[in-house]
Amino acid sequence: MTDRAFLKTFSGLLAALVALTVIIFVVAQMVSGSGKVKTKVVQADSEIVARIKPVGELVVASAATVANGVIPTAKAADGKGTYDKACFVCHAAGVAGAPKLGDKADWSPRIAQGNDTLYTHALKGFQGKKGFMPAKGGNVALADADVKASVDYMVSQSK
Repeated sequence: MTDRAFLKTFSGLLAALVALTVIIFVVAQMVSGSGKVKTKVVQADSEIVARIKPVGELVVASAATVANGVIPTAKAADGKGTYDKACFVCHAAGVAGAPKLGDKADWSPRIAQGNDTLYTHALKGFQGKKGFMPAKGGNVALADADVKASVDYMVSQSK
């Protein structure tokens, strides 16, 4: 092949590749829609406040309320609801040595230790001979009252 024939073939190939690149670029722009004009979304102040509001509130009881032994709470703990949301994963199937809900043989030695021990193991975690219990069942977002209510629910179902 002569130099002139090689140069002609090479130039044609280079031109074809440049044309292919331009076509791919144009198609990509059309598919992605980057040629469209984007509009700025303006949010109302109420939407912004609702989006950044705190997830909880602090309730401060008066001295008279505490003296009477009544401290207001946002809501009562729901033991069955907490069990259904978090605890059933292990306690329904006996995962990692977890006592199954309603299994009297598994629960009786644990119940004999007392509620305070059960609460401590559920809240802080426990490593025993049969398995382990992660703190708050691995869901640290659970409130202590919810964990205790769930323990009470499981104990009541397993007596």
